[in-house]
Amino acid sequence: MKKQRKRTPWLLWPFVAVWKLVTWILSLTTRVVAAVLGLIITTIGAILTVTIIGAVVGIPLIIFGLLLMIRSLY
Repeated sequence: MKKQRKRTPWLLWPFVAVWKLVTWILSLTTRVVAAVLGLIITTIGAILTVTIIGAVVGIPLIIFGLLLMIRSLY
């Protein structure tokens, strides 16, 4: 079964273009926020790992922060 793609009427094309631009900006913004949040979580995990007692919480934080940064790239 072939997927039919709906054609946009030329009168509505400016609205579709603005909508695509807004969604692109939001997706880019969420990726940047995820990368920054991952960096912050990784830094907090590294600081906690310096203390022996905090290593139990710090190592999973580092792993979670790194995975969040990797996820924001792809």
